[in-house]
Amino acid sequence: MEKVKIKIIITGATGMVGEGVLHEALKSPFIEEVLVIGRKPTGYAHPKLKEFQLLDFYKPEGLNDLIREYDACLFCLGVSSIGMKEEEFTLKTHTLTIGFATVLAKSNPNMTFSYISGSATDSTEKGAVMWARVKGKTENDLAKLGFKNTFAFRPGYLQP
Repeated sequence: MEKVKIKIIITGATGMVGEGVLHEALKSPFIEEVLVIGRKPTGYAHPKLKEFQLLDFYKPEGLNDLIREYDACLFCLGVSSIGMKEEEFTLKTHTLTIGFATVLAKSNPNMTFSYISGSATDSTEKGAVMWARVKGKTENDLAKLGFKNTFAFRPGYLQP
């Protein structure tokens, strides 16, 4: 019996989490193709790897035709909240993520969307910790977009 192979999209592939995800995806026998959507090139060459430069993630509208054939998006973009006010962190964490995911969901609702969140994320959106509320709202809003599957991974600690 032949193994089913999938095509995936990775964002944030030049960051700490995304680069690790990219390495594993390129090694996986279950993944046929990897499309990295990023602001800058990864610097990697691999037969499975395709790259698309998107300079402004707040304006992802031009992706519609490009993403239709993919099975999953592993959304690994993220920033630390250290030193940020809530408005700025919300823009970079919630607004950007939901805008990008909305384009994917409209173009390809059969896609699975995976999001890197955090272990103390507040799904009630009412807690005292700013970053946890914003991540919770992002998770909640992603779940409403209509993807075939939506997953939020909540790592406990990321050490550079």
